[in-house]
Amino acid sequence: MPRRVPFPYVASFAPLLPVVLVIALLGLPATQGTDGGATPADAVSGLMVVYCSIRLVRDRRRPLSRTAAVVLGLPVVGLAVAAVGASSPAAGIGGLGRYLQIFVLVPASVLLLVRDRRDFRVLVWSFVGLALWQGAVGVHQYATGTGASYQGEEIRAVGTFGPADVMGMATVVSFGLMCSVGLALGSTAPWQRAVAIACSLVLLAPLALSFSRGAWIATAAACAIQLALAGMRRALKVGAVVAASAVILVGGFGIGTAMLQERISSITQVADAPDQSVTDRYTMWAAATDMWREQPLTGVGLKGFPEHRDGHASLALSSGSDTEGAGAAYRKQPLLSPHNMYLLVLSEQGLIGLLALAGSWLALLVCGLRGLVRARRSQSGAGLDCALAACGLLIWQLIDFLYADIGGPATVLTAVAFGLVAWWALAGGDEAPKASAR
Repeated sequence: MPRRVPFPYVASFAPLLPVVLVIALLGLPATQGTDGGATPADAVSGLMVVYCSIRLVRDRRRPLSRTAAVVLGLPVVGLAVAAVGASSPAAGIGGLGRYLQIFVLVPASVLLLVRDRRDFRVLVWSFVGLALWQGAVGVHQYATGTGASYQGEEIRAVGTFGPADVMGMATVVSFGLMCSVGLALGSTAPWQRAVAIACSLVLLAPLALSFSRGAWIATAAACAIQLALAGMRRALKVGAVVAASAVILVGGFGIGTAMLQERISSITQVADAPDQSVTDRYTMWAAATDMWREQPLTGVGLKGFPEHRDGHASLALSSGSDTEGAGAAYRKQPLLSPHNMYLLVLSEQGLIGLLALAGSWLALLVCGLRGLVRARRSQSGAGLDCALAACGLLIWQLIDFLYADIGGPATVLTAVAFGLVAWWALAGGDEAPKASAR
């Protein structure tokens, strides 16, 4: 007779349901024509913040530790200054609300709703599940020629995000890969390691078919760092398995061989013979730097980059990027950001905003690595999987921000990822071994 799962055990996951729902809603098809607008996942993330606030009032709990309040509240300083300097009250309030959602409110809510490492693992596996779903849709798009347009063929894997957000699926799959690699390297349960390894190998295909150079670079670097943090002996073993799998996928089965080789080789040509997308990116980087030089401390104000772009960009900038395919008609998508988070913050918020936001991220990284070191030194190794997943997510995001910024439906997942990182860095790394065994 099978053992019945007690209802109280299932009900114990209730506080996580709003977070899981946010993640699940990102598996739905993105609505075309509403670029930059709020999505169902954004709406639920707002409800999650309200739900978390109600729980705090009801339970009369202290919201955050002093360290957590300082680290997560630090970006507010630069945001407040930049909001005052915005070109209009609407732009200032809109930009302030978006930044607070992504980097303060949602991460703080996730930090408060995650109670222990068991909860953390539930959300990590949710990331992996979403990545597998989006990756499956992306591979199907490539195989059937129903993806976004790439070099005249509709083969680019974009998942349910559509051609207007070609980085959406790549981000989701990369997050899932960081989580599965962390679980594979740090888990103590053999079955969990086996499943995580299998998921990691499966996710390599959709990541490759996303044709996203920035995601490839960030994933390769973050995975290498994860492997090094887990131990060099294990790093060599896993690295050999991943390399062999990549050779089989690309060389043996010929998954996108010609175009993948061309795309990979273009990474080394970004300085000598850049394509138009790279030229546009360089031009917008230069424009963002010029904006910062005009207002070095406070920047041009929140949401000010599009307004000031033409006054600082050279004639090398194109009128926009062409997007079509994956169920959407052709359209010219305007270039409204420098596609570099650090330069976007520097141009709109100045040195004050960049130091505040980057300082918060650096504090999370330092605290997260300290917790990882403690987990490695413990005899049982409890929490090492959580540490590797959290550090992998943050390292990937910090590297990817060199080639991308916030925007699109997948941005709310970035906020949840920062919440997981914040929990490990500011609470989970100090959790007692007894609690982690629940």
